[in-house]
Amino acid sequence: MRSALLISTYEMGRQPFGLASAAAWLRAGGWTVDCVDAAKEKLHVARLSGPDLIGFHLPMHTATRLAGPVIAAARRENAAARICAFGLYAPLNDEWLRGLGADAIFGGEFEEDLAAWANRTTEKEPQRPQRPQSKDVSVDRSVSAISAVSSDRDVLPRIHFLVPDRTGLPPLSKYATLQMPDGARRAVGYTEASRGCKHLCRHCPIVPVYNGQFRVVQPDVVLADVAAQVAAGAGHITFGDPDFFNGPAHAMRIVTALHQAHPGITYDVTIKVEHLLQHRDLVPQLAATGCAFVTSAIESVDDEVLGLFDKGHTRADFVDAVAQCRAAGVTLVPTFVAFHPWLTLASYCDLLDTIDALDLVDHVSPIQLAIRLLVPNGSRLLELTEMRAHLGRFDPDTLTYRWSHPDARVDQLQHDVMALVGTRLTADRRQLFDEVRAMAHQRAALPLTLPRAGAGQADTRPARARATVPYLNEPWYC
Repeated sequence: MRSALLISTYEMGRQPFGLASAAAWLRAGGWTVDCVDAAKEKLHVARLSGPDLIGFHLPMHTATRLAGPVIAAARRENAAARICAFGLYAPLNDEWLRGLGADAIFGGEFEEDLAAWANRTTEKEPQRPQRPQSKDVSVDRSVSAISAVSSDRDVLPRIHFLVPDRTGLPPLSKYATLQMPDGARRAVGYTEASRGCKHLCRHCPIVPVYNGQFRVVQPDVVLADVAAQVAAGAGHITFGDPDFFNGPAHAMRIVTALHQAHPGITYDVTIKVEHLLQHRDLVPQLAATGCAFVTSAIESVDDEVLGLFDKGHTRADFVDAVAQCRAAGVTLVPTFVAFHPWLTLASYCDLLDTIDALDLVDHVSPIQLAIRLLVPNGSRLLELTEMRAHLGRFDPDTLTYRWSHPDARVDQLQHDVMALVGTRLTADRRQLFDEVRAMAHQRAALPLTLPRAGAGQADTRPARARATVPYLNEPWYC
């Protein structure tokens, strides 16, 4: 019997969907599959020595960096194994992964190709004569490489998915929970109703892989996956679609059916501001079907920066979306790229003041106040003269192009904000926000003009205004 070991290193506190999906396809082909979530259970080196195939799911930047040493260890411990990497960040780091010992790389819609590669032969394929990228890799080389990756993106398949098989993964009780305003907690399941995105936001890692393409997961597969997780104890479902309203009819069909089958189950989704406004008639239906909150990547409140990111919305659109969601009874959870090369001390204060003025302090995870722009391989930001002026060379240790701000005070502020929020991830959001805001205004020599209690002072506003909103207790987003 052929054996496979599938490994996840980090998936934002979620039970790893990518492992469950890949496991279903391999098991359908007759493989014996073990799954390890190294973020939740210890991966003993001895487990690497036996399998015929070892696969790593790399859906995000943090997962990829954490996987590096494990891939190298797998190659040392098991020279005969065929090793692959799959997921969004795998093709973006193809050369680096092969240098560590990977034999094959699978990106968007990986399941069918991964299963076909696994089933062709159990013999290890010859490795490409490639090496990890060094600190000498230039921006020009990476820009030219964007086109090379694009050739693979143009032929992304349309597959009929299998219901993910979560056998062997840690129970949902080991993962992030939904914190409710009344103090209750709900176990959280995770699924995907679609992949890819129709949009081409320059800073987004989905774009280099999907290039404007979007693929749906068949509704019966999604609903079967949800039902299995509800049976396993989930009281809430996170839909991991990059944008739930890329296909609004498909999306609403699924959440309507979910609500009919499981009326007590809540869910959350991610939707662009642009789509919230375009499909404003659907937002009340989200609330009616049990949507606990909508995450939206706002990124900035500076229209010039939003244009550079090619986000498709403006500051005014963001304000409109906040009002629209509030009127519909849907909690909007904004995320931000708080620090980037075009930020000033004053504009960072403006971001904080805007969050406060819109009464969104409780809605924003404190880590969002410290997020620094990542520029990975293949990023469309590399095409911008405005970005390249700030870039250094590619750093294989961080898997990003390092950049420095022209004002050293901004970089220092980012470092200090990260030091503050990174050690207090479970602190009261308003108290931590006030501390960050006071620090920022002091650095910018700007007065605190809005009527808020200062850091360390009692908040005298009515209790209703300080009420928390539903949120997942896993604070990282990259």
